[in-house]
Amino acid sequence: MEDLIRQLLAELGEDPTREGLLRTPHRVAQSLSFLTSGYSADIDEVLNGALFTVDYNEMVIVKDIDFYSLCEHHLLPFFGKCHVAYIPRTRVIGLSKIPRVVDVFARRLQIQERLTNQIAETIREKIDPLGVAVVCEGTHLCMSMRGVEKQNSFAVTSAMLGVFRDNARTRMEFLELIRHRTGAVVSDTPGLACIGD
Repeated sequence: MEDLIRQLLAELGEDPTREGLLRTPHRVAQSLSFLTSGYSADIDEVLNGALFTVDYNEMVIVKDIDFYSLCEHHLLPFFGKCHVAYIPRTRVIGLSKIPRVVDVFARRLQIQERLTNQIAETIREKIDPLGVAVVCEGTHLCMSMRGVEKQNSFAVTSAMLGVFRDNARTRMEFLELIRHRTGAVVSDTPGLACIGD
């Protein structure tokens, strides 16, 4: 990877042997390995058995989970907040494990829509809840730094499964609870992605 980065620097018109760039290939290789470490992560190891049988069937929400990812189209960062809710059927996930699940899928080359769905589908697969809801709000540097160059735009994506898709009151309760903190414009239509400007 370091040789490829040296070649890239040269193609950009730089001198990879100058002082400021001598260790750049090594640093970039390390950085990219960390930012894409989700490919090698094992969800079961991440959860580490933190799935518990409980008599609880009310909504569980973990909100304002910071995430950082790389846009698969331009290899530029996108980042923001993720909000996750589920209604248990018989099992719950240890609360600290939900941000770890978010990290597994964020640390890959991604698009925000897929990231949102992967988080929701994983929680559904692991604990079979009555429903799962995930909302991600992201700022995309491929929109801010290049292309349309809109610095104040952000994307909002949602995945609503089970009762969050089928029951409008349950969905609205979740959206209201996350709206209090974030002020995000989130549609109550399942699966709708919105752009805020």
